[in-house]
Amino acid sequence: MTKITIITDTDASLPLTLASQYNIYQVPITVQFGEESFETGVDIDDEKLFARINDENKLPTTAAPSPGKWAEAFQAAFDEGADEVLCFTVSKAISSTYDAAVLAATDLMTGKNITVVNTNSLTMAQGYMVLAAAEAVQRGATSKEAVAAAKDVGERNHVFGALSTLRYLAMSGRVGYVAAGMANLLNIKPILTMQEGKLELLEKIRTRKKAWRRLIELTAEAAGENGIEKLAIVHVDALDSAQQLLAVLQNSMDCPEEVIFAEMTPGLSVHTGAGMVGLSVVSKK
Repeated sequence: MTKITIITDTDASLPLTLASQYNIYQVPITVQFGEESFETGVDIDDEKLFARINDENKLPTTAAPSPGKWAEAFQAAFDEGADEVLCFTVSKAISSTYDAAVLAATDLMTGKNITVVNTNSLTMAQGYMVLAAAEAVQRGATSKEAVAAAKDVGERNHVFGALSTLRYLAMSGRVGYVAAGMANLLNIKPILTMQEGKLELLEKIRTRKKAWRRLIELTAEAAGENGIEKLAIVHVDALDSAQQLLAVLQNSMDCPEEVIFAEMTPGLSVHTGAGMVGLSVVSKK
């Protein structure tokens, strides 16, 4: 039987226990504070990230895994007995991760059976595609069937999030400090969603209560009459808020018994800021 190994990057936001359960390897996104480099999921997480940001009042930069890092991950999979590797990357629209993985597969791993897929997604929307492929492989699917299963989930996946503050967007230069200060004064909570492979501003809502209500409305619209098949609550160093959001959601609509709580992880959370909570939903067929 052909052994297929699934590899992705840490922008998939997959909890380590879940990745381990399916033998999924996540290649880390790098976070750079000046001359210091940290690898997501190895020596930095959201809590450590924002503790340092708040201490220095400066955002770090992030970098995609190099082709060499991808090649190391691919080689490790083959050394452990893989016949094929399926690699799912964060959206090409926001990162050079996909291009680096393709370069590694075609130039550094010549002759190896590696398929690289641009998920055109991120966080648990990407993670659910990876899980769908892994589950298909466990059922004995071929690599093509596993990729098809992932893409099917991708077509039914929706992401919505509510920012806690505009402070970090101001630090990144994406909004001015005056505008951010006014927004915080007015208690505005921007709503984000996926658009063309990116997390983009969808709406501006006043107060957290109203923002969460809008998240639930958007989730219900996305789920439609068929309902929710899979649900993840994604957060940035805000587990308590994530649990509260789930309770509000469960009081409003039917939810799956199994719900994943996932940290967004530093490669993405540096752009949203601490306190962000959101939903990644796969609608039923």
